[in-house]
Amino acid sequence: MSSMINSADGTPIAYERAGQGPAVILVDGALSFRGSSINGGLAEALAPDFTVYTYDRRGRGESGDTQPYAVEREVEDLAALVKEAGGPVRLYGTSSGAALALAAVQHGLPVERLALYEPPFVVDGTRAPLKDDYPRRLEALVAAGRRAEAVRMFMREGVCLPAIVVAMMRFMPAWATLKAVAHTLPYDTALVFPYQRGLPYPEGAWASVTVPTLVADGGKSPQWMRNSVGALAKALPAADYRTLDGQTHIVKPEALAPVLRDFFA
Repeated sequence: MSSMINSADGTPIAYERAGQGPAVILVDGALSFRGSSINGGLAEALAPDFTVYTYDRRGRGESGDTQPYAVEREVEDLAALVKEAGGPVRLYGTSSGAALALAAVQHGLPVERLALYEPPFVVDGTRAPLKDDYPRRLEALVAAGRRAEAVRMFMREGVCLPAIVVAMMRFMPAWATLKAVAHTLPYDTALVFPYQRGLPYPEGAWASVTVPTLVADGGKSPQWMRNSVGALAKALPAADYRTLDGQTHIVKPEALAPVLRDFFA
């Protein structure tokens, strides 16, 4: 059953709470929300040992979407949820949600332990970096109401899926759900674009993230992503790097939950 809190700018943020124990907040990646998220299964797996919070990031599901958007507003959304949970908390983010979790710690939110799964950064030449005009072109599609084209652009250029795979996606049952939240793709782009340019992380970029951090990737994920995750683990002051054998970017809860359970305990 959903509950609501208000962020600092008054935006209503919908969330659910399950289980009992230390507080854990799960942060979704692009195009995901409580009604369509791999974090739902993860929450169920962690609930016997933790009080698990899942929520709809702004613009998705039952949450509001006050304009203009800024990364700082999403950090404030998380801050409101941390306060509701009685913080400090354990924080987990997947994909662009991992980038948001990193930003939250950089902004000083009370986080005891941080876990990150495959933030989609690009730090070398093993895949094409995003072009300078990527954010502008994506925002233009969203502003014109061309949601399907925005999703296709994100999947081709942002995720680097093959053209044939993207073409087939429109026949999948989830296609309508993806289009429904396509207007939030620029939000995720704001979080990850600075680190998708094919360049190494700037010196000291993560120096303030001193909490114990688990950085994980999947053994079957693309090499460009595994390279960036490994580099991030080296750049963070207190990181433990783990590879989950047989996993991809869409990590299975049964593979991830035991690792998070041990780390958060």
